Amino acid sequence: MDLSYTLIKSKRKTISLEMKPDGSLIVRAPNRTTKREADAFVKKHEKWVENYRKKMGERKAQAQSVQRLTQAELLALGRLAKKVIPERVAYYAKKMNVEYGRITLRCQKTRWGSCSTKKNLNFNILLMLTPIEVLDSVVVHELCHLKEMNHSARFYQQVYAVYPDYDRWNRWLKENGGELLMRAGLRD
Repeated sequence: MDLSYTLIKSKRKTISLEMKPDGSLIVRAPNRTTKREADAFVKKHEKWVENYRKKMGERKAQAQSVQRLTQAELLALGRLAKKVIPERVAYYAKKMNVEYGRITLRCQKTRWGSCSTKKNLNFNILLMLTPIEVLDSVVVHELCHLKEMNHSARFYQQVYAVYPDYDRWNRWLKENGGELLMRAGLRD
């Protein structure tokens, strides 16, 4: 296996590995790190590098086999999201006794939802491709940020109080969300 790498030294305290999308390896290390120490670190993490590259290859193969959404389909998802998501937000906001600002809907690469300090909510239109329980879990998650702007134990207490099945549907999104992003052309 190719374990060649680029060594980048800086004012840091630990050594780390970074894998680029093209499969190249970067070792980030403190200024005092020797080539021998960097080599040993890479050798120690050889299995991780191998597994990561394998996973990247599988993901690329999967991305090529995934049926991409057309522009018309994305527009239709946006229209559907404009109807469905505000209804779900209103339903749960009333149930939770919280008030929110604007709702923004986008086709986003990295987030399914977010909540700003101004109480504005953002949601990914690709949620329209998930089971309604997944959408509801994301809506509840974001609405709970109106009470707790963090991911503390208190935050999750609020989430579970409203949506006891949160973990199940959050796991569904983690397991299937990547493919939805591929379908929208947002991930390779």
